[in-house]
Amino acid sequence: MGRYILRRIAVMPLILLGIVTVAFFASHVVGDPLASIVGLKALNRPEVVESAKERWGLDGSLFEQYIRYLGNLLHGDFGTSFTTRKPVLDDVLDRFPATAELTMVAMFIGGVGGIGLGVLAAARRGRFADVGIRLFALVGASVPVFWTGLIMLSVFYARLGWLPGPGRLDGRSDPPIDRTGLYTVDALLQGDVALFREAFAHLLLPGFVLGWALIGGIARTVRATVLDELHADYVRTARAKGVKERSVFIGHVLRNAMLPVLTLLGLSFAALLTGAALIETVFQWNGIGYYAVAATRSLDFPAVYGTAILGGLVFLVVNLVTDILYSFADPKVRLS
Repeated sequence: MGRYILRRIAVMPLILLGIVTVAFFASHVVGDPLASIVGLKALNRPEVVESAKERWGLDGSLFEQYIRYLGNLLHGDFGTSFTTRKPVLDDVLDRFPATAELTMVAMFIGGVGGIGLGVLAAARRGRFADVGIRLFALVGASVPVFWTGLIMLSVFYARLGWLPGPGRLDGRSDPPIDRTGLYTVDALLQGDVALFREAFAHLLLPGFVLGWALIGGIARTVRATVLDELHADYVRTARAKGVKERSVFIGHVLRNAMLPVLTLLGLSFAALLTGAALIETVFQWNGIGYYAVAATRSLDFPAVYGTAILGGLVFLVVNLVTDILYSFADPKVRLS
């Protein structure tokens, strides 16, 4: 296991290099960032353009810019954002907790809801509950999250007023003292229960929208694996020995049925942590996804590279952790 982990870690820099390379050259194909740096009118002034190129490292050939960027990366320099004028690494670290907080809520809703509904659907196979759960899961997995988010905002915020609107807090509220970057945690650390409730309420709508999308895939996977395990030989053997049906279902069937779900949860967590751009845009959630969308619109190349590197690193780390947990959950994988 130790050698396996070391091999996976050793390959990570090569994969990240590939991600950086694709992001770098693909970004330059899209357009020229000078328009967003100096403005359209200033593009007709050669002295302004040359000065901007030198200031932002856009002088020289494309290959020279690429080698220069890789050299800066080796020294921990992710560049400076064209729009915020701040180091990209600082921008990413400032916004990462917002995305992490939203992701944890969505994973809790999607994981608990998906597993619970999947088990219930398998236990009530062919009945009304099974049909209703599959329909609910299908809608959540099929409908685009941005459309679901807009509908939820329109109904529960604009029309009914049950839940707050976009943003992490109300417009009149100040953020808590920054200790972790997680507003709910920081509010509790400073003893402000009212602010905690406000921050938590703002998490519910976007968290449910993302969680509902997860429930679809998780519930269907759990239902299918539970039904497969119920017809396995070891289940028939346990029943023949007189083991109670409840013990067979909880102690044997569910334990083996959760193995594929573990991989799905790991991939879902990585996807949410790096790809919640649509929901963050709809709910004006100042996280990594919102930052990446803004960077793409303004052709902020350093910010695009930074978010691409973060996304790749998160996927690699989460996949590694998931594989390690899977090996401990399944002895056959560990022995192989």
